[in-house]
Amino acid sequence: MAKTVLDFEKPIYDLEAKLEEMRKYSDNLDINSEIKKIEKKVTQLKESVYKDLTRWQRVQLARHPDRPYTLDYIYEMTNNFVELHGDRQFKDDKAIVGGFAEIDEYKVMIIGHQKGRDTKSNLYRNFGMANPEGYRKALRLMKLAEKFNKPVITMLDTPGAYPGLEAEERGQAEAIAKNLLEMSRLKVPIIVVIIGEGASGGALGIGIGNRILMLENCWYSVISPESCSSILWRSWDYKEQAAEALKLTADDLIEQGIIDRIIKEPMGGAHNDHKAAAAILKKALKEELENLVKIKPNKLIEDRIEKFGKMGEFEE
Repeated sequence: MAKTVLDFEKPIYDLEAKLEEMRKYSDNLDINSEIKKIEKKVTQLKESVYKDLTRWQRVQLARHPDRPYTLDYIYEMTNNFVELHGDRQFKDDKAIVGGFAEIDEYKVMIIGHQKGRDTKSNLYRNFGMANPEGYRKALRLMKLAEKFNKPVITMLDTPGAYPGLEAEERGQAEAIAKNLLEMSRLKVPIIVVIIGEGASGGALGIGIGNRILMLENCWYSVISPESCSSILWRSWDYKEQAAEALKLTADDLIEQGIIDRIIKEPMGGAHNDHKAAAAILKKALKEELENLVKIKPNKLIEDRIEKFGKMGEFEE
């Protein structure tokens, strides 16, 4: 499969291609000093490009087709993952996956949105857009975790809840609203991780937690830049301006008190090194779990309610 290269990444990949070409001939020619110079230049270029990304560029990185998804992180970070299926009411929604797993010494319930890598798998996963049965499955698994006193970890990566007529007929809004209520009073620790796109109620439906972590090249907002542009300017052409106005990046959200912690990604983004991205996230999750498992259930609930109650405060 051809590698996807974003516009602003092209100079880096062009230089890396040149470097790879030179390495092929390094045995026959004395060009090692030139190779070292280009390697240094590649590193410097990466640092300068990824250091000053615009909000729209971070949106593009969050949607990168090579970016690790929920199951990628689960398989890299955990052992003995047992996937659980179905909402016990309608069917199994493939856009949300979840099950018990072990992160070293911690036994947890992991739930998250799952996208596909190609057309066939995206249709199977409904492009990561959950139906009501997906949110009901997620809630069933959270209640199961509560029953066995296991922490819950949720991973957010969706362009939104599925907006189809059949989803509305089966109670999309009610399913999300019920999750918000039940997650606010769950008696076990909840850690939320935004690993890609965090769009609207589709993300928030599994996004209530004691700690909210966000990978650095993600976005989280009530609306996507394209939809915002369409509403305000009657055109998608202003999506970059909309992204700037929405302030939807990790740096913006930690400043606003929406998230608690930014998780650094490997140089060039998580899509360039799945193993390194998973190792960094695993370390952060273990640090958070170490603190949260010591807190009593009533205190967990109080802290969660207080945390979300503070959001949206403003002064005139």
